[in-house]
Amino acid sequence: MTINTVVWGENIHEHVNETVRAIYPNGMHTTIADALNKTPEINATTATLQEPEHGLSQERLDKTDVLVWWGHKDHGAVQDEIVERVAKRVWEGMGLIVLHSGHFSKPFKRLMGTPCALKWREAGERERLWNINPRHPITAGLPESFELENEEMYGEQFSVPEPLETVFISWFQGGEVFRSGLTWRRGAGNIFYFRPGHETYPTYHDANVQKVISNSVKWAYNPAGALTSIHEAPNVPVDKAPEKIEERGPKLHAAGEAGYR
Repeated sequence: MTINTVVWGENIHEHVNETVRAIYPNGMHTTIADALNKTPEINATTATLQEPEHGLSQERLDKTDVLVWWGHKDHGAVQDEIVERVAKRVWEGMGLIVLHSGHFSKPFKRLMGTPCALKWREAGERERLWNINPRHPITAGLPESFELENEEMYGEQFSVPEPLETVFISWFQGGEVFRSGLTWRRGAGNIFYFRPGHETYPTYHDANVQKVISNSVKWAYNPAGALTSIHEAPNVPVDKAPEKIEERGPKLHAAGEAGYR
């Protein structure tokens, strides 16, 4: 089994901020992909905002099992056509892992259908992540809790839909708490949001964080292949009904005519 994974990075802060460049000289997306490639089942490559079609052509997405997304500074620069392309593939069964400030990314908001807003504070405070779902595949091999010495605070309310599962809850040195690991299913696609990852701190070099992302990619993988029929809305002829019926009453559509969208 090989899980073809694309790590998408906005790739802006690494070029304009010396602190970020020093921590991630080859980009956050490369650090994450390199960590994922230590897992034998995962084949991780990268894509960035600056590439044609943001590195996410239809052909490439069709071959992608799991997409990992990190963005922050310029969510608005992501083309709406690409957003719809990503959403379509998630509905068909592609996994999506959204990291940190990706909560405001266009694909995540499109799939959640809510503002995805939260409280925040950039003070380099300690974060303790509590593993509250120890039997979940995403928490495999992780301790009861682990700490990140410096992180950006995210606080509730996090205006997302009620999750399928809550995997992690964070406590911050300033007192706030946050649901830091949440799962959803949209169509046939599994989605995981993982909070840590502020760019001015070395979060993606942390072994526990890398373990979470690797586990989440394996969890989000759907071996069944693309469920392309999820987009179809067939007009079923009377003579194809499971039980014999007679047509009666007026109707809008001719036999075989497509429905309105």
